[in-house]
Amino acid sequence: MMSASEIEAFLVEHFPAAVSFCKISAIRDDEIDCLVPFREEFLRPGGTLSGPTLMTLADTALYFLLLAKLGPVGLAVTTHLDINFLRKPAAGDVRATGRLLKLGKQLAVGEVHIKDAEGKLVAQASVTYSLPPR
Repeated sequence: MMSASEIEAFLVEHFPAAVSFCKISAIRDDEIDCLVPFREEFLRPGGTLSGPTLMTLADTALYFLLLAKLGPVGLAVTTHLDINFLRKPAAGDVRATGRLLKLGKQLAVGEVHIKDAEGKLVAQASVTYSLPPR
């Protein structure tokens, strides 16, 4: 299992743009917690966080969880992401909890819950990754 610092080192080498997007708060057996600190560029008209920001968080959280479980698998790719926007997130930090539902030989399926700074559930996503041969 990769630690948060090992995942960050992997990202610095392979996906430097992903390093500053969010931080891993905790890694558990089949779960991960990530935090996206608020930035003005994440806002859309109306003062709410944009959908693409929440979708990126869902995708990133599950990818980080796969790295934690499998090690440095740079070639794991998203094959499906479905997101439900449940309420308008206020301008502020957002947190995601990703949970692995199934880890197979070729596919990994997970769910991500995204909460706003007040702890209210603002989005729920299902994410599927295709895994390289290992």
